[in-house]
Amino acid sequence: MNILNLEHVSKRYVSRPILTDVTIGIEDRDRIGVVGINGTGKSTFLSIVAGTEEPDEGQVIMRSGLRISCLPQEPVFDEGKSLLDNIADRTGDREEYWDTEGRVRNMLLRLGIDDPACSPRHLSGGQKKRAALAAALLTPCDLLILDEPTNHLDLAMVTWLEEYLKNWKKALLLVTHDRYFLDAVTNETIELDRGGAFRYDGGYSEYLDMKQQRLDYALAAERRMAQLYKQDLAWMMRGARARSTKQKAHIRRFEALRDREKIAEDRQVELASLPSRLGNTVIEIEGIGKSYENRRLFGDFSYLFGKTDRIGIIGPNGCGKTTLLRCITGETVPDEGRVTIGQTVQIGYFSQENDMPDDSLRVIDFIRETAEYIRTQDGLTSASAMCEKFLFDPEMQYAPVGKLSGGEKRRLCLLRVLMENPNVLVLDEPTNDLDIQTLQILEDYLDHFAGVVIAVSHDRYFLDRVATRIFAFDGSSPLLQQSEGGFSDYVRHSGGVPGAGEAVLSAREVRNEAPDGGTAGKGSSRDTWKKDRPKKRLSYMEQREYDTIESEIGQLEERIADLDRKILEAASDFVKLQALTVEREEADALLEAKMERFLELQDMVDSFS
Repeated sequence: MNILNLEHVSKRYVSRPILTDVTIGIEDRDRIGVVGINGTGKSTFLSIVAGTEEPDEGQVIMRSGLRISCLPQEPVFDEGKSLLDNIADRTGDREEYWDTEGRVRNMLLRLGIDDPACSPRHLSGGQKKRAALAAALLTPCDLLILDEPTNHLDLAMVTWLEEYLKNWKKALLLVTHDRYFLDAVTNETIELDRGGAFRYDGGYSEYLDMKQQRLDYALAAERRMAQLYKQDLAWMMRGARARSTKQKAHIRRFEALRDREKIAEDRQVELASLPSRLGNTVIEIEGIGKSYENRRLFGDFSYLFGKTDRIGIIGPNGCGKTTLLRCITGETVPDEGRVTIGQTVQIGYFSQENDMPDDSLRVIDFIRETAEYIRTQDGLTSASAMCEKFLFDPEMQYAPVGKLSGGEKRRLCLLRVLMENPNVLVLDEPTNDLDIQTLQILEDYLDHFAGVVIAVSHDRYFLDRVATRIFAFDGSSPLLQQSEGGFSDYVRHSGGVPGAGEAVLSAREVRNEAPDGGTAGKGSSRDTWKKDRPKKRLSYMEQREYDTIESEIGQLEERIADLDRKILEAASDFVKLQALTVEREEADALLEAKMERFLELQDMVDSFS
């Protein structure tokens, strides 16, 4: 049943069109993910649907009595009330739910906030976002709207929220950069592109396939029209005269072709780095530890970084991941142990709290503060050209930074870090507020990056795509666990995400208490029915694994060859020889496991065909 319609909606900011003549409807059981490049209007689209922002043209028609609960991108609280009172007041009449305060406390605790009596002014930006998520989930509604709900959630919380929303029984509309999350909880996708809204059946992976088909068709049609325009232009140049009805129609067709909106392939965020030399010593960590307010975050941590390491760091919020990064980069001095940074090391640090430029500063000037020109694989490239490759066209480059969206500002800060041409790249939650297209190109850039990558992230897809080794905080011990491979490999090795099993159980418990949330038992027969169906293709995660595993095998073979060379060189150094031999055995075991998995996946692919 239809519950809401956008009819011919348009929205502009200054001279910039955000939405143009958008018409779209939402049904009572739709589960829609909204995707698009930063600045295309995703948050604006959600705000117009929620009724918190008015369109410039068109109208939003809602079913009578429709209840909407919304998680905004930037939540605001009444600092004169406690956090608990803020959320309890938002969720509805306290008299209707005698246990409202208990439900609020339970939800906040699940989202990592254990002091509901505190004032909102004492919360960090991430804590405010999680508190607002708690309010949105607990508010009775027919349409749940979530703007970047996975930002500032650790992996266990993301697993919990994913389980919660899988069993949501009402309409759902959300924006997120988490591609695994989109595939798990949505069955439709709306892409915002150049002011238009394009709708696709299916989650993120199906959207990718269908979008490519749409673009292929549109480009083929554009090529046909361009050829027709050339023919008509030649006809006009021969001196066509509008003496007959047929010739008048021909001239009108020529004018329509001339004035048409051209179809072009998507611009890509692209940046090809030029390798910067790394010496024998990169970063050496010897027995470091750090405590904060009498709490030991980590201890006895040692690691010798290699020249091509790809390290992913995971763990619950507040466990010390960012502090570890700051110790590694030299920003923070550990309480014990030592960090040695090689003389040739140039660190590029993309932090959670990048120093944002003054809003009055022009985009191009912010980049020029780093470099007017940089050397890339394409030769000497200007700051302006680099901005354009990163989707800042000439008009945007000379606009003040204050006109950019939050995601565009993050993209600008990322560009500035990459333009420093580092050989050690440190990324702290790089996926927060970046659109999926920017993440895809960042991942491709990292594939070809000739240096070390150290990334803290809760984005499972990003970790699978980028990391070849995981360091994990488990929340109960200051000792870090180490696992070879990406995030999915870590889950297989360790038996799951720390706290995720409890998270799934808690999601069911909270959902049973929450109004209109359904019950845990419902839907299980459908899930079982799905599992009984014969597979016709690889799952999304299996396909990603199949696409990258041969490259991983090649990297392992190169690593083993390098270890063999080092073993020969270290023949007279027993301690070093012993360490290299152990590393060689571990690499052998991992290579064997990867080869077995590759054969298993190949057999599955062969069986489908």
